[in-house]
Amino acid sequence: MSAPIIAIDAMGGDFGPHCIVPACLAALAEFPSLHLTLVGQDSLIEEQLARHFGVDRNRLRVKHAGEVIAMDERPAQVLRGKPDASMRVALDLVRQRQAAACVSAGNTGALMALSRYLLKTLPGIDRPAMVSPIPTERGACYLLDLGANVDCSAEHLYQFAIMGAVAAEALGVKRPRVALLNVGTEEIKGNQQVKLAASLLRQARGLNFVGYIEGDGVYRGEADVVVCDGFVGNILLKSSEGLVRMVTGRLEALFNDGLFAQAIGTLAMPLLRRLKADLAPSRHNGASFLGLQGIVVKSHGAAGQESFQSAIRCALREIEENLPQRLHGRLEDLLL
Repeated sequence: MSAPIIAIDAMGGDFGPHCIVPACLAALAEFPSLHLTLVGQDSLIEEQLARHFGVDRNRLRVKHAGEVIAMDERPAQVLRGKPDASMRVALDLVRQRQAAACVSAGNTGALMALSRYLLKTLPGIDRPAMVSPIPTERGACYLLDLGANVDCSAEHLYQFAIMGAVAAEALGVKRPRVALLNVGTEEIKGNQQVKLAASLLRQARGLNFVGYIEGDGVYRGEADVVVCDGFVGNILLKSSEGLVRMVTGRLEALFNDGLFAQAIGTLAMPLLRRLKADLAPSRHNGASFLGLQGIVVKSHGAAGQESFQSAIRCALREIEENLPQRLHGRLEDLLL
């Protein structure tokens, strides 16, 4: 495979080039064959690059884009205006095949709207879905949708399940178990969309549909692919991240509460740090937009350097697995 090129929206997220440039340099050091194109206001990007020594400019280039999409801008406004926005220019590099993927920490709605407009969806797919692995007792499961589609029909949930199963398979899961997130495991539970989606999935050829799953079952690892609408998925994801921070923070505080606790903490702290590292959102940062004719990875808007570097890893892995083409090859067989 030729050297992969990833287009980076350097102006996206809460921290922009201040965080994204160091993350990109760390990714270049981690992957010697990787090439990056940083898209954004060149003066700000070059200012950050100047703070680092030994930058390999043979594998990194800067492409100027004069406009920035704010985190609160409406997708419709973005589509009509800002043709020189960093996010749009980065996505256009993918459309023109000058980059194999795009990574952005910017406005999720704008990224979804521009991705659909510029890259188009794969045949048979109405809407792309955001998917990301989340840690479970058995390793990880793939959860989608994570917030790109708040209102979903049964057909949309069906398409998400198919895409999630194919993606999980491509990323190494053998015959992935697919489940619909629901308020109970009984067939009578759930709203009409979920029940209709379950009916469609039971008829899908070659799909290992295991039925409904509840929230606690997700973390027990009862499924490899968990499907829901973006409203539910985003709340589940953000609640999980907050819970991890609260639990690890309280444990650290307890181990510092008095001499005896500190003594116990001295022994337990290495294990706690290991657990914290395993569950840290930064390790799992990077949600893929499945269903597009190109690779787009959304980083958390508040991502720091390590987290954004994780999103670049996610994009690189999808390039190596040729994920859009693999999806396209399987979707025709699986979609009704």
